[in-house]
Amino acid sequence: MSADSVTAPETRHALVVEDEEQIAYLLRFILSREGFVVEVANDGRAAQELIAKMPPPALVMLDVMLPFVDGYRLLSDIRAREDWSGVPVIMLTAKSQEKDIVRALDAGASDYVVKPFKPEELRARVKRLVKGAVS
Repeated sequence: MSADSVTAPETRHALVVEDEEQIAYLLRFILSREGFVVEVANDGRAAQELIAKMPPPALVMLDVMLPFVDGYRLLSDIRAREDWSGVPVIMLTAKSQEKDIVRALDAGASDYVVKPFKPEELRARVKRLVKGAVS
């Protein structure tokens, strides 16, 4: 069997939008272990630039409270793009009030996780949303 006939695993990309450096690092670590190539944006403006130029990723992890542009606006931008409309988006935020959760889910978020989060629970949520995630 030639090397060409072996199917390489599909590369899956994730976009993490998080302004807290330590949390962004932890998310990159968790997602990398799940087989994702991770792109991180540290503020809403940087995220808008990435959303405009990169192909749709397999997953977006999105903070709500961000400098320049908030997560709700970014979620709206993502859902407005036809090529991104089916991308799973997990909102990851310290905002734990019911009205915030309902607002995000009504706006098209696939899931909502409150910080501080449990890494194993987050991994399970990612696996539920992204088919083919490494076990």
